[in-house]
Amino acid sequence: MDFEQTIAQYICRHGLMRHDGFYLVALSGGADSVALLCVLKRLGYHIEAVHCNFHLRGKESMRDEDFCVALCEKMNMTLHRIHFDTTTYATLHQISIEMAARELRYGYFEQLRKDLSADDICVAHHRDDQVETVLLNLVRGTGLVGLQGMKPRNGNVVRPMLAVSRDEVESYLNSIEQDYVTDSSNLINDVMRNKLRLDIIPLLEELNPSVKASVFRMTENLGEANKLMDEALQNNIALIRRDNMSYDLKTLRKLVSPSYVLWSVLNKYGFNRSQMFEILSHEGRAGQWETGEYVAVADRERLDIFTAKSWAFKPSVLRIPEEGVYSYATAPKEEFDMDAGKSRSKIRVSLRAIDNDFQIDRNTAVANLDADKTRFPLLVRPVEKGDRFVPFGMSGSKLVSDFLTDNKMSPIARRRQVVMEDADGNIVWLVGQRIDDRYAIDSKMSRKALVISLV
Repeated sequence: MDFEQTIAQYICRHGLMRHDGFYLVALSGGADSVALLCVLKRLGYHIEAVHCNFHLRGKESMRDEDFCVALCEKMNMTLHRIHFDTTTYATLHQISIEMAARELRYGYFEQLRKDLSADDICVAHHRDDQVETVLLNLVRGTGLVGLQGMKPRNGNVVRPMLAVSRDEVESYLNSIEQDYVTDSSNLINDVMRNKLRLDIIPLLEELNPSVKASVFRMTENLGEANKLMDEALQNNIALIRRDNMSYDLKTLRKLVSPSYVLWSVLNKYGFNRSQMFEILSHEGRAGQWETGEYVAVADRERLDIFTAKSWAFKPSVLRIPEEGVYSYATAPKEEFDMDAGKSRSKIRVSLRAIDNDFQIDRNTAVANLDADKTRFPLLVRPVEKGDRFVPFGMSGSKLVSDFLTDNKMSPIARRRQVVMEDADGNIVWLVGQRIDDRYAIDSKMSRKALVISLV
């Protein structure tokens, strides 16, 4: 099978490109990118070239750019060019030159893609790059995803040449008599990658001359297998998910591979494997783990994950001197924006005569209190240790914390729970949950109602 046909079949097999699409091709001037540009043009795709000058190789950087300009003029192809002060960018952001070049490159590619309404960006990684990536991942420690290496598609970046080798690239260019320059994308001396390329891979080829092809087949097979695994994984996650960021640990432990499923959930939030195993071993006990940006809380076989900002939020104290409507937030502003119905931010307080038309609203968001027993000013505040009240319908007092636990409230709901107390310092309402029985309206004795509602 010839070079162009191999790439065409790879594109088709992975659904990377359409003939009615529009694509940008990253062009450095090196053999790989030049071959990609030539192949895609010969295959009839609508493409334009993009060249980044990072100014890291002195005169060679300008030589590469001049070559790309001449090549695109010869091919009658549009070329987009940009110059970067890569060293200054790396210094300002305190990152390596390699990372700076990568951020600048892909940031520009994506912005240009959007500006031109292009479908995707084509980059020229080939099979040798793939083999090196897999071996690097293996040396550093990896799972199944790392052993797959680079994906044919990653978002809007596609890699049409993963099925061909470096030698095949150079042979192809020789066959069409197309010259090229030293690849400017190799911005720094990657010690580990060079060690693999010059020492390790040749040693492996002594054991198996087809080792590169074997590794490539493995990445392809793992890619297909992972599609099945991912479907099974998502089904397992659906079984344990209670809501968006809440999970059932009891159900999790019944799965075939609870640690793998839990790791798939936690990894994206920055939790490490040690924390994952601690969570698995808690079995009903409470616990809390942090990453800096997120907090995971286990409680009664339930695992909740919160942003650190959301978890740290505590309701403020609100003084209510008389009837009226008062603003009060029991959750961060961004949570109100995401779901306006999730929390209430207004408290309405009004006095009403108890007559034949008066009806007690049993909604937990409304408190109907005996106005003669409830003295202003009222105070809304967070729950404090040792708070007690007499839940409506009960004769004895109970710790607020016990009431919340018995009602199986989530950890964050308990943290944000507020109480309302009167001028005597007695809790008259566990807000949104239950009023105090001592302040309930007596249909025979009460004359006036103090109606407090969350709106």
